[in-house]
Amino acid sequence: MKRTVLLFAFLFCMVPCFAQKLLKADRKYAAFDYIEAAKLYEDYLTGAKNPKAEVVTKAADSYYYINTMGSALRWYTKLHELQGDKMDDKHFHRYILALRSEEKYDKADELMLARLDMKNDKDGKDRYMQQKIHLTFQKGRPSGLQYTVSNLAVNSSKADFGTAFYGDKIVYASSRDTVGKKTYSWNDQPYLVLYEAKRDTATGAFSKDKKFIAKGQTTYHNAAATFTPDLKTVYFSVNNVKKGNKLVDDEKGTNNIQIVKATIKGDKLENQVKLPFCSDDYSVGHPALTEDGKYMFFVSDMPGGYGETDIYYVEIYSDGTFGTPVNAGPEINTIGREMFPFIKGETLYFSSDGHYGLGGLDVFSTVIGNDMKFSIPLNMERPINSNGDDFAFIIDDKESSGYLSSNRKGGKGDDDIYFFKKEKLCHYVVSGTVRNKKDGLPIAGASVSTGQKTMLVGTATTDEDGKYTIAFPCGSKARMTASKEGYSSDEKEVEAGKVTGELKNVDFVLGKYEELVRIEDNVEKIDINPIYFDFDQYYVTPQGAAELDKVVYVMQHFPDIIIKIESHTDSRGADDYNMRLSDDRAKSTFSYIIAKGIEPKRIESVRGYGESRLRNKCSNDVECTEEEHQLNRRSDFIIVKK
Repeated sequence: MKRTVLLFAFLFCMVPCFAQKLLKADRKYAAFDYIEAAKLYEDYLTGAKNPKAEVVTKAADSYYYINTMGSALRWYTKLHELQGDKMDDKHFHRYILALRSEEKYDKADELMLARLDMKNDKDGKDRYMQQKIHLTFQKGRPSGLQYTVSNLAVNSSKADFGTAFYGDKIVYASSRDTVGKKTYSWNDQPYLVLYEAKRDTATGAFSKDKKFIAKGQTTYHNAAATFTPDLKTVYFSVNNVKKGNKLVDDEKGTNNIQIVKATIKGDKLENQVKLPFCSDDYSVGHPALTEDGKYMFFVSDMPGGYGETDIYYVEIYSDGTFGTPVNAGPEINTIGREMFPFIKGETLYFSSDGHYGLGGLDVFSTVIGNDMKFSIPLNMERPINSNGDDFAFIIDDKESSGYLSSNRKGGKGDDDIYFFKKEKLCHYVVSGTVRNKKDGLPIAGASVSTGQKTMLVGTATTDEDGKYTIAFPCGSKARMTASKEGYSSDEKEVEAGKVTGELKNVDFVLGKYEELVRIEDNVEKIDINPIYFDFDQYYVTPQGAAELDKVVYVMQHFPDIIIKIESHTDSRGADDYNMRLSDDRAKSTFSYIIAKGIEPKRIESVRGYGESRLRNKCSNDVECTEEEHQLNRRSDFIIVKK
């Protein structure tokens, strides 16, 4: 009896205590104290037999927010088991990120491609595959071929990141200052302070570092600075505060980030103002100016975007006022995070975890075209990127060296600053012309790509004269492919020299389907000239081979085509003999075609009809010219499926 009472009391206590764990975890989560929340959710879920998806989601997100991706993956995997295809886009995206951060790339690709197919997102799948092919090739290159990357001595055990060129100096953010500093509950580190330092252009090292105009900074976060070309004005990101240095939270309890503008006067920041498009209700940060100072790119989670944070741009007028911010659009922005823009010339560099990458945030580059149209962003590859977060990429005026920030393995702290140098690559240049098979005329707008199997090296488009020029790394063999919509493709194998050089006259021939076939007798046939056989023979002559090669070409370049072969004779000779002769000739053409590598199953039937299907009056005993008889001696290659 006593044991029963004690057991009942234990169970009675256990249920409320168990619920208290969850309640406490939810409170920490709501307060953005994700370190503690993750511990509490882990403890709660360890004893839960049938956990709710909502709790699993918060556990996974807590680890995600503090960048503990291995643990995040455990719970996102569990969430996917619970929800399957009903898992929402945001958390499915984070699941893929966690897989990639743990270098489970094949699994991530398998799940992502299945998801795109399920959503019938052809454009998304095309972009995914193009970025994947690009990065797959880059991953196969020797490490450090294009860049060398080194960790800097300035890095501390805390967060150090977000460099900006400031004349011959560098300005960056750090949370190393712990003396009397408040800590940020999200990552349990002090708030960020901007520092400035001298920089060694050869090694990238910082020296004589000190706080950047200390009196002008807030007591909360100060980061992501950018300077006008004359270095007289600075823009940087700060927490949203009100008078009395109090944080201003939105309705959800979130303290948002805003961009402030200030004039630099000696050791003071004067005329500090928030930019007019900042808001209490959403964050605006990570400012970056174009080199002429006429446009600002920035990051925001304002309503109407594509994902968690998007990149926007805004025009700056000559009087210093701003236009209306414009979202950079779906070519740049994804369901994930786009952050830390930087512009050099016509190239926009930014970090994203929504485009195809190695894991976490990766650095991407895109060309800024007319009317702010952007090319497909391409991954900057290893060693610029890793399976961690890689961001805040900047490059100098010579585009030979620069800095990036990363929390990759092997660093000294949370986020570290890395210096990179760009090495000159050996390129082998290939050029030639793409022509039409029918008339030999040049084809404009054809695509020429070079790569190795599925690994894309580069692409080019032919000009109005059908000419192209393309480069790929020295010392490699590559398959080159020319193609254009509505035409067949053509391939060649090219071997590059081991030193910089050029290979000319690598030409391609493309056939337009409509120009390679004809309609005759209400059926579609491959368009060839008559095939002549020697008298009383059925072996293929050189003239016949040249025509049959046209059939082979069509079947090689349009792989879905299935044909049937029909051979005919004129009426001269015995009917039975002509039937056998035509059948032998049909079989001879069949043998020639499959000897060229065409699969036999693509030829539905092979049959000789003798003189049973004459095209004219020239039947037995009817006097006809040789030309009239020739019209009946023919072989047809009829398309039955395409």
